[in-house]
Amino acid sequence: MSMKHVLFIVTNTHEIGPHKRPTGYFFPEIAHPVEVFERHGVAVEYCSPLGGAPSDDGYDESDPAQAVYRNSKSIRRLARRRRLAEVDVLDYDAVFVPGGLGPMADLVTNPDVKQALARAWNAGLIVSAVCHGPCALLGVKTEDGAPLIKGRQLTAFSNREEENYAKADVPFMLEDALVAEGAQFSAADPWQVKVIVDGRLMTGQNPASAGPLAEEIVKALG
Repeated sequence: MSMKHVLFIVTNTHEIGPHKRPTGYFFPEIAHPVEVFERHGVAVEYCSPLGGAPSDDGYDESDPAQAVYRNSKSIRRLARRRRLAEVDVLDYDAVFVPGGLGPMADLVTNPDVKQALARAWNAGLIVSAVCHGPCALLGVKTEDGAPLIKGRQLTAFSNREEENYAKADVPFMLEDALVAEGAQFSAADPWQVKVIVDGRLMTGQNPASAGPLAEEIVKALG
């Protein structure tokens, strides 16, 4: 079997909201999937709308996978990631959008992100996202012009989770926006693992779901 390749589309945001809350990508939502992908021999590459080194949030040094990632060659590559406009998603087998609050400020509206996700979907790739990452799916259209998420089952960071986490910092409630665009949204209790696989659309609810989501992607890559 030839090696499979996953492209991570990562936020460039460093702060969000009226209180200028420091943010970026949520550390375990890259560290845990990368651990899964590397264990299964799946190659990981990174890009972002603007390229360059990202900010991170939520690092926990007591988590072995996060500690390993903090000192890995993979995180060095993340710091030197290319701009999305320089990347062709068709060079990969799957696209993965990690969360953190950052995506709610840039990936949610970025036209290069919308174009890349639509191109990936229309070409038959796996499109996946976790936690706040599914905000990148908003506004993505399929070849027939319909919203990609309309009528599809998915999950993301829920209203109940956001109420006690960042409601004052985010521009909108992600669950509400996904439902308004036609998604069949469901969620587990706050902070519990939930992964939904709807064909090639694969989503995870929160940080705890990032590793399990990567396991489902590995399965699908076969």
